[in-house]
Parts: sequence; C-alpha cells; structure tokens
Amino acid sequence: MADARTPVLVGPTAIGKTAVALALAAFWPIEVVSADSRQVYRGLDIATAKPAPRERQRVAHHLVDLVRPGERYSAGRFAVDAAAAISSIRQRGHLPVVVGGTGLYVKALTQGLFAEPPLDRPRRDAMTAVTASMDHSMLVRWASRLDPGFDGGGGRHRAARAIEVALLTGQPLSWWQRSAAAEGSVQPWMVRLTAPRPVLHQRIQARTEEMLRRGLVEEVATALAEGAPAGGPGMDGVGVREAVAVLHGTLPRESLASAIATSTRQYAKRQETWFRHQLGPDVVTLDATRSPEQIAAAIVAAWERVAR
Repeated sequence: MADARTPVLVGPTAIGKTAVALALAAFWPIEVVSADSRQVYRGLDIATAKPAPRERQRVAHHLVDLVRPGERYSAGRFAVDAAAAISSIRQRGHLPVVVGGTGLYVKALTQGLFAEPPLDRPRRDAMTAVTASMDHSMLVRWASRLDPGFDGGGGRHRAARAIEVALLTGQPLSWWQRSAAAEGSVQPWMVRLTAPRPVLHQRIQARTEEMLRRGLVEEVATALAEGAPAGGPGMDGVGVREAVAVLHGTLPRESLASAIATSTRQYAKRQETWFRHQLGPDVVTLDATRSPEQIAAAIVAAWERVAR
C-alpha cells in the first residue's frame, strides 16, 4: 500500500458510500476522511446520516463533528484539515480513503481553490444581513442571476457567498475560481458509485423514513433549543430545513416525509450532474446496486490493475 494516490469515493446521497467504505476495511487498513459538508456539524447525527458509533469504532472517521450548527465551515478550511488528516493517517501506516458527496470539498482537496478576493468587512457584514433575510429560493434565484456559473447546489451558504462575492467585487464567484485556481493537496484516485434512478429514489425514500423513525424532528428541535439559528450553516441542509418548517408550523407534519424525499432527490440529481462533469476522465465508475462487499472487491481489483 505504498502508493502515493489517495482513493476518493464519491456518489450521490443514499447511494451507499459509507457501507462500501466499511467493507473496504476487510481488504485494506483504512481510515476514512469524510468529504461531507453536513457531517461536520455536531448534534445533527440523524439528519446527516453519520456513521453509527459502532461503525466509527470499527473504522476511524475524520472531519466529522467539527463545528456547531450556525458556524461556517468552508471548502478551503476542509482542504487544509483533510490534507492534515491524510498525512497523519499515512504516518500511522494506514490508507486514507476520502468518502463523501460534497463536490466542492472534493474539488478543493484534489484540484485546489482560488484565494478569495479581499472583501471589505463592514460591507460584507451588511450584505450577510441582507442575504440572511432571504429564503432559499430567493437566494438561489439571485445567485444564478449574478453568477452564470452557479449551479444551484450547496445550500444557503454557497448561494449567499456567490451573491456577496459578485456584488462586492464586481466579478462572479465562478470567474474568481477560474482565474485563480490553486494546486490540490493530494493525488486522487477517483471512484464514483452510481445506480439507476429508480433504485436511488427507493433508497432515498427508505432512508427518509428511517431518519424520521429515529427522531429527526426531535434532533433538530434540540439543535434549535441550544441556539442553532434556523437557516444558518448546518441548519439549511436537506431534511433539517424541512424539520425546521414543521417545528415552526409552516409545513404539516404529515407532509414532512414527502418534502424531505423530494428535496433529497433533487439534491442527488445535482450531485450526479456535478460528478459526471467535474471529475475528469480517469474515474472508476461502479454499479452500486451490488452488495457493499462486492463493490469493495471491485474497487480493490481496479486499484491493483492500475498499480501494476
């Protein structure tokens, strides 16, 4: 396992990435580096489908439970933290495996991000107050108008950031990213999991029902009671924002499962589009309808073929 490459396992939400990563531990001495922008938030275990405690005891997971809901955690910060975790894992003689569905995090780690332009702090604070008053659909609408490269993904935080950068610098965020890209921190070996849409939709529905059964609404209520701002970073993700709507009386409880499943399907579609177009040509694409153990064996076989 003295290979300089780092396996990066990606795919849409509910495709089964965690189960495959755990199955890989039967073949390799791995530790997982999570590339999930929602799992960094403490206290939102059900809402973000974090690995269970017993699974994290079996295989170490890094970059989970880092910040409180309401605190911003950027892709640039992730790239620094992930690079440090990967280095530490390798020093222990283990293989780091990056696992997640947040495309911008994967890009930051493997390709690098731009150095953000300097923004006047008082003007940025004023702009933040304005964007905080907008609902999600309005944020996406304005971000799309101001930045032709904005794809609608990434939640409230990314949309608000696109608006701030465009208005405060005179250039859209996508322009800054194209003109000032930096080197990535690792040499990735990309593996993408995919499945027919009906299969993925069935898994999304099943996971939604399981999250509600386990107490998603109660978990979100606890986060709000502890001071997490509704609509703030970590509280604007799929599942959380719908639970907040139920708690605030703007969404009927009987409509919650349907609303979460619909939002999750839309998010998964955006993820799949991003991974199809942003990962480059050298990607191992695997059918995720097979068992996690079969997929893990296919990953190991593909790794060994290119290592020869």
